[in-house]
Amino acid sequence: QVHLVESGGGLVQPGGSLTLSCGVSGASLEYYAIGWFRQAPGKEREGLSCASSSPGTTTYADAVKGRFTVSRDNRQNTVYLYMNNLKSEDTAVYYCATGGPYCSGPNAFDTWGQGTQVIVSS
Repeated sequence: QVHLVESGGGLVQPGGSLTLSCGVSGASLEYYAIGWFRQAPGKEREGLSCASSSPGTTTYADAVKGRFTVSRDNRQNTVYLYMNNLKSEDTAVYYCATGGPYCSGPNAFDTWGQGTQVIVSS
């Protein structure tokens, strides 16, 4: 079974940066697409990005485009989310998810990590 574990969340000031990690176990990362999502209190879960299986492509939501960057390290079976110029509205629980090699389709995003909290506040 594929398992995902997010880490790296914490408290940062507006304008700061933070890097989240999504560790993949039980399978080789190179065969799986990884999506990043977040959910803020009182809001629907929001898709942020998806990186399809290597070499693949990565897409970003408008809300984070130009500020967030996804990087895959297949050797370490880890996907990173580099977050820059953080804003208070970025405060949320962040999740990674997978389900297959593609970012859409019937098996997409059926496996999720536990989430990691990001708080952007002065």
